[in-house]
Amino acid sequence: MSSGSGHRGLPEVAPDPLPIDVVDNHVHLDITREGDAPLDVAEAIARARSVGVTRLVQVGCDLAGVRFTMDAIERHTEVVGAIALHPNEVPRLAAAGRLDEAYAEVERSAAHERIRAIGETGLDYFRTGPEGVAVQQDGFRWHIDLAKRLGKALQIHDRDAHEDVLRILEEEGAPEHTVLHCFSADLAMARECAERGYYLSFAGTVTFKNARGLRDALTATPLDRLLVETDAPYLTPSPHRGATNASFLVPLTIRAMAGVLNVDVPSLCRAVSDNSERVYGPWE
Repeated sequence: MSSGSGHRGLPEVAPDPLPIDVVDNHVHLDITREGDAPLDVAEAIARARSVGVTRLVQVGCDLAGVRFTMDAIERHTEVVGAIALHPNEVPRLAAAGRLDEAYAEVERSAAHERIRAIGETGLDYFRTGPEGVAVQQDGFRWHIDLAKRLGKALQIHDRDAHEDVLRILEEEGAPEHTVLHCFSADLAMARECAERGYYLSFAGTVTFKNARGLRDALTATPLDRLLVETDAPYLTPSPHRGATNASFLVPLTIRAMAGVLNVDVPSLCRAVSDNSERVYGPWE
């Protein structure tokens, strides 16, 4: 397997372990990039644990992913779940006449004690065109309501839809614990989110050379509102950009974030761990 930037396959060499254990608060253990061999869930967990990433939030965002997540949380104590219908999935299900049926399955599954978040939900104007905006927005509102009714955190996917995401959250009233997954907006939005008490989760993109705006946004995020994630198998941090991502690469992102924030790595790890347990509750 290659460890070079621009290549598929997992990097062969793990980063140095973190001094304090942290959480990968957004990973897709059910998704395999085209051409990759499936990574066994137990192996993914073991490799993550070896570098101090001891807890994972597995995210299932279509019906197959929901079912995978329900199985994973029963089999692995290191894993809790987040489930929803991805904003790109909602219009497809609506067009097929299956959306209400899918909502019902998500709601039944979300009642499980080890499902700790509703997500990833939100808006994606990159892959879904104008004809899908209305149903996406309705789907976002449905998931916000579900999170509040069940007392779960909310994980938000926001792609090219920053203003509408913030508007709908204000109109509906955000859940107590609201996470902007893979934060991708600018300094101004980071400040707005911080003022509202939302959590911002940063992925490997914050390590990319061309991500100065994202690093500026990071500096505006209070330590008690920071989370870290992989969004694996995508968004692999430098120096492995383009390779397949996995939770054992979180230390690369943590160390890059600590450098941007001018804080020591143990302090950032402690904050990320504490924030994760505040949002999702204890793992065991």
